[in-house]
Amino acid sequence: MSDASVAAAQPWYRSLTRSQGNVLVAANLGWLFDGYETFALIISVGVALHGLLEPSQYGQIPVYAGTVIALTLLGWGIGGMIGGVITDYFGRKRAMMIAILGYSLLTGLSAFAWDWTSFGVMRFLVGLAIGSEWVTGSSIVAELWPDKNRGKGVGLMQCGLGIGFFLASLAWLFISPLGSDAWRYMFLLGVLPGLLTLWVRKSIPESDKWARANDKRVAAVERQRSGATLTAQERELTRFTVAGLFADAEIRKRVILAFFMSLATTFVFWGISTWIPPYVASIAGKAGLPPQQWASYAGLAYNGASVIGYAGFGFLADTYGRKPVTIGYVLLAFLSVPVLFMWTHDLVWMLAAVGFCGMFVSGQYTWMAAWLPEFFPTRMRATAAGFVFNTPRLIAWVGPLISGWLIANAGGFSQAAMAISSIYILSLLAVPFLPETKGKPLPE
Repeated sequence: MSDASVAAAQPWYRSLTRSQGNVLVAANLGWLFDGYETFALIISVGVALHGLLEPSQYGQIPVYAGTVIALTLLGWGIGGMIGGVITDYFGRKRAMMIAILGYSLLTGLSAFAWDWTSFGVMRFLVGLAIGSEWVTGSSIVAELWPDKNRGKGVGLMQCGLGIGFFLASLAWLFISPLGSDAWRYMFLLGVLPGLLTLWVRKSIPESDKWARANDKRVAAVERQRSGATLTAQERELTRFTVAGLFADAEIRKRVILAFFMSLATTFVFWGISTWIPPYVASIAGKAGLPPQQWASYAGLAYNGASVIGYAGFGFLADTYGRKPVTIGYVLLAFLSVPVLFMWTHDLVWMLAAVGFCGMFVSGQYTWMAAWLPEFFPTRMRATAAGFVFNTPRLIAWVGPLISGWLIANAGGFSQAAMAISSIYILSLLAVPFLPETKGKPLPE
């Protein structure tokens, strides 16, 4: 049997090098801790606001909760765009370390908020740091993993968010009984990820694709400063990466279409997922069961299933292609909303519906990690991915505000969820106009 035949017969993971494995672990853990910080807020915000607001304001807690979550999302959007530019100019590895250290320290500071305003400001700052971590991880995994297994790699990286959400739910199950300050303990635990930067610094390589692209950029800039006449390629290298997103017609088209898809994914996720734990808690409370315990159960079901959704997308996309798998996930995500909020009333079955929702509403995020890096050249890959992944948050941050207002004033959870999920039509309209990239090399 030839060497090629032996290689083809081996499990896919046998072809990976140690460096590729370490990069996946680092990116997964960075995103895992992002997930913990984010879901720690979602699952404990109600308790936090009971301690930070006056009793007369309790009736509007959904509005205040939506505002705090929206501020986190707004910070995430701004920080993610800045982080993408930093990642393209200063390197994937260095940007990853800065992001992890930043959100760890700022999450710990959130535990010391003294009123809802200070809490909102601190969560905005946490969002700034969280936003840039995803783009560093998705870029470095995409650039170091082999073409035929890239979807699997970024899918496994994306699992980190669901695992982090799951761990936050599990932690809340044990921390929530500790009293009115339990939410503060949740955020103090968020300092621990900073230790990961010590391992990242010595255990993962810089992307060689980025290093080559950066060397060419530096050389082109030096020629420009010397007054030499630049080639068209050199002029592209010297152009600021954000401006470069709109200079080329094909790249501009991909940015715009992917933006609308990202907006749909992000708007629905934050407009619906935010309210699943309190929704299940409210149903449990009416049934005479402990609300916070059932909120934790809902978080565990949602996030446990989302891990399967994230990884499953990557494996399916490597087998069937990015386009059909993305369309399938979006359609199933849309179906999951009425299943959970309108057609399921028994609490046990409701947890199963929560899992179905998590698998596709949350799991579809892998399309961005799997597909976006394959659209853009190395010199602007992180900037483009960061722009598409994060700019929708500058719009989607109002999703929790809108759904919070609808819940409090216009008919409750079910009506809010169905209204928010209708935006999925944007994804279904955009997907057919994007290229299929399964198994193809990354653009240089």
